[in-house]
Amino acid sequence: MLRNKSFVKRTRKGNVVRTVKEHYLRDDISCGYEKCTTGVCENARADAEEQGRISGNAINPAAPLSSAPRNSVEWGPHYLVPDTNAFVNQIDIFERPIINNVIVLSTVLDELRGLSIAVYNRVRTIVKDSERRWFVFSNEHHRETFVDRQPNESPNDRNDRAIRTAVKWLGKHLDGTSIAPVMVTNDEDNLRKACGDGIRACRMDECLQVYGEHPELLDMMGSVNIQDRNSSDSSWSGYSDYMSSVQVQAGLKSGVLLQGTLQIAPYNYLEGSIYATFPDGKERRVLIVGRENMNRAIQGDKVVIQILPKSKWRVSPSAALVDEDEDVVPDISTKSTSTDSSSVVPNASVEDGNTRKRARTAGGNKINTTRNTDGAIPAVNSNGPTRDENNSEPEFINPASVGDDLSEGEPTGRVVGIVRRNWRSYCAFLDPNFSHKGTRASNAPINISVLAMDRRIPKIKIRTRQLDVLSGQRFVVAIDSWPKESRYPLGHFVRALGDAGDKATETEVLLLEHDVPFQPFTQNVRADLPTEGAKWLFDPIRDQLACGKRRDLRDLDVCSIDPPGCTDIDDALHAFVLPNGNFQVGVHIADVTNFVKPNTAMDKEAAYRSTTVYLVDKRIDMLPELLGTNLCSLMSNVDRLAFSCIWELDSEANIVDVTFHKSVIHSKASLSYEEAQNRIDDLAMKDSITNNIRLLNSLAKKLRKRRMDAGALTLSSPEVRFRLENDSQDPVDVEMKALKETNALVEEFMLLANISVAQKIYEHFPDSALLRRHPEPPAQNFDNLQHALKPLDIQLETGSSLALAQSLDRAVLPTDPYFNNLLRILTTRCMMQAQYFCSGLFTPEEFRHYGLASPIYTHFTSPIRRYADVMVHRLLHASIDRDAVYGSELTDKAKMNEQCDILNHRHRMAQQAGRSSVELYTNLFFKGKTVEEPGYVTQILQNGFSVLIPSYGIEGIVYTTSKDAENVAAVMDYEKESHTLVSLDKQSIIGLFQRVHVVLQVDDKPVSANVSSMRRKLSLQLIKPQISGLSLTADQLKALRAAANSNAQSNQDDEKIVEMVTKHPEQIRNV
Repeated sequence: MLRNKSFVKRTRKGNVVRTVKEHYLRDDISCGYEKCTTGVCENARADAEEQGRISGNAINPAAPLSSAPRNSVEWGPHYLVPDTNAFVNQIDIFERPIINNVIVLSTVLDELRGLSIAVYNRVRTIVKDSERRWFVFSNEHHRETFVDRQPNESPNDRNDRAIRTAVKWLGKHLDGTSIAPVMVTNDEDNLRKACGDGIRACRMDECLQVYGEHPELLDMMGSVNIQDRNSSDSSWSGYSDYMSSVQVQAGLKSGVLLQGTLQIAPYNYLEGSIYATFPDGKERRVLIVGRENMNRAIQGDKVVIQILPKSKWRVSPSAALVDEDEDVVPDISTKSTSTDSSSVVPNASVEDGNTRKRARTAGGNKINTTRNTDGAIPAVNSNGPTRDENNSEPEFINPASVGDDLSEGEPTGRVVGIVRRNWRSYCAFLDPNFSHKGTRASNAPINISVLAMDRRIPKIKIRTRQLDVLSGQRFVVAIDSWPKESRYPLGHFVRALGDAGDKATETEVLLLEHDVPFQPFTQNVRADLPTEGAKWLFDPIRDQLACGKRRDLRDLDVCSIDPPGCTDIDDALHAFVLPNGNFQVGVHIADVTNFVKPNTAMDKEAAYRSTTVYLVDKRIDMLPELLGTNLCSLMSNVDRLAFSCIWELDSEANIVDVTFHKSVIHSKASLSYEEAQNRIDDLAMKDSITNNIRLLNSLAKKLRKRRMDAGALTLSSPEVRFRLENDSQDPVDVEMKALKETNALVEEFMLLANISVAQKIYEHFPDSALLRRHPEPPAQNFDNLQHALKPLDIQLETGSSLALAQSLDRAVLPTDPYFNNLLRILTTRCMMQAQYFCSGLFTPEEFRHYGLASPIYTHFTSPIRRYADVMVHRLLHASIDRDAVYGSELTDKAKMNEQCDILNHRHRMAQQAGRSSVELYTNLFFKGKTVEEPGYVTQILQNGFSVLIPSYGIEGIVYTTSKDAENVAAVMDYEKESHTLVSLDKQSIIGLFQRVHVVLQVDDKPVSANVSSMRRKLSLQLIKPQISGLSLTADQLKALRAAANSNAQSNQDDEKIVEMVTKHPEQIRNV
């Protein structure tokens, strides 16, 4: 049956045209019940069988609904038919494997696609899992269930009526089977109308009562009405209203408002910042200090802000708030302004349950938020700042008045609107300070506060029946809303993870917290692997050697140089002298795109993962192991497919010519950096591989010198390597990574390949090439560093990368050989983040990679572990092969830019996950140990300073206020002019680069007592210099050493008992 719908619309040119849409209605659509006896349904099942679409578990995709679904007292055997709101609000529940036999209406899918593409994709993923027995019923194309929109009926009401009509028809269709369709909705009006039409329907909580053996499902329902525990606090008046969308758009257009992504400081959850483009076109940082100024915005939200007046700008560094309970830390935004940067905020105590905690924060310029008496933010005046009636000072200032002079402090602002929320699921734990008053039934729900593992996220209030179970556990929660009347956001429980402190649980937590996809590859993805599996062999015909599309380079002396134990070998090299005296050098990169074809399940999964993530004890692969560590890996003594970049270089390593080829190679040796270095150093070795490595090394030195002369930066960062015990994977040793000459050899030729490929793909795809840029850092990023260098008579020249590189080379202290390396580490922290980007969205001047001093750059050399390189391989292949077939993914700027955003996010998260893994294993290594080490001050805070321990590459904070004692003031004051901390007796100073001695140990609190992350934390205590009230006394140090020796002996005894139990059980009785 064909239905036509016509409507008129106006074109961009103003013409009115009539559009006709055809809508086909059918009567041959299956109901999805696996034993339905109607002819239509039987034919649908038969067609699926003929087409071979039956899954491995014998479930027919045309009729996956079970004949024996879940039974209930009220409805008997039944199928669930959720409406749109049920999916939007409760998708976490529907993802649980226990929720099976669900009918998804096409009306609902269409609405989900428009409301939330993320939820839509999650529903689609469940439908694809045949074991879940979910079925999409095309009610919009069924003759009996399609409904027209009635006059004066809203689209939402029409869709609700369509859902009710479909459920009613399904009920009649299944009437003889004893199985009933049950509509699930939390829309009271829809529920009332369904019941009035005789349709079986229920609310979500009623539906979950059927799953009595899973009480946690009720905890997973979105929280919408939890009463604020602190609502009785007379000082709490709620947050300010957001501006309307009209006000926001007007303010952004006029330049009175600014927008950017909120980033919360990792050491102070009450301090955030955005980078915003000001009316003069310059990008500057604006601080957002205090919960009231953040105004319900959280980490990652895209926000709109006003600039506060200069009297409220920040003129001193922030305090470290790592372990404090947020309920007892005074909101900086509510404190009066003080120009005395060394003043101390009085220690504040606020009762929360039965616990009193002291706020540990030192003073500084306090930020105040002026509001109208009704608590609302005034409307935007595009002509200039507004003033409070009771205050002559403007409430905010026009961003156009902000310049580069920061002598009056750093600009601060407050959030007046949210452009886009960045809410996600968060790993959390029960607030250690939570105390429930009164008695309750064992299964009665209770309102509790939980703390996210990411301390940048505020407390989240949830309602649960599992208080006793969740104690000492890690679990996942999601945020549902943050009404202005509530101090903290409201959320719900999602799922439990495991015991706090357990290594496997903590590893899963850090993967979840950093948004690292780590689930096993699905069957659909594995179906794209070669059918031969590990027995795959190079075939000249299949792999296009015979037709000339691939070059045979197997006769070349190719070798790879990688870290020890590397199995995913991306790259290999060769070099030899040409007859004309020049040199041929080749970089050969794994031809991953031969196996990962565009738009396949494997390609989509790789694009989603974007990068391989390296943790201390494991690797989360971007590609299935068969490819990453076997078929694509350029291991020695086997034929492997490659993408080769081959240069002719003269004696000074200048490029004479460069060509690119799909190739097949046969690596002669897979070497570690140390093995390659030994070949260079051992003059007795004169084989061809060794000679080639020496030739590569000599050319690499010339390439490196030319890069340095052009302004490339040699920066540094502390990198740690753990030695793990084979069985338990516990860390038994930790050391700094040592770099060898061969590291630089490989690096130089990888950089050269990346630059050459970038030039090639930009030449052929000027609007859609995937490149990588590194913006020049603003001069103010170096201000604190410059202050600290003044007493040392050292000046960093930041006008260009060349000037910076040269000034870094000159910055040497004869008395301290580590100083230059430390300075490079701190300079690295002043840099901007490098980013992938689409060439068509930036000017060529913006392509520049500041750190490498290269006008153009990309990533080509690691396609096994980076999806950016996979995209670049496809661009390069299309650039050199006229017959190459490719789609819009290589030419569409919007698609390329969207993929670049994903790549940047995943790359950043992978780096952070790696650092968190190092932190986890560092704490495991130092557990029960007390270590005394020299270190260097790397950061000055109001209430402490960061210290880097070079021997371990570990950094921690020494606090200048007590973490536990009550009412103890800071023992050091911050001085703005010198950017130092000065003792109260003025006899001792702590500044950047200062050498100190500290004690490292992991605190002995139970994991449930750490507010910061419920993990045992590495703590640093000062030994030297001796500062009264801060440094350990001789007696305290002696006691620490004695306790450490006792712990070490106890650990040895425990290990002996464990070994005896596992290896000599017959001796247990003696123990």
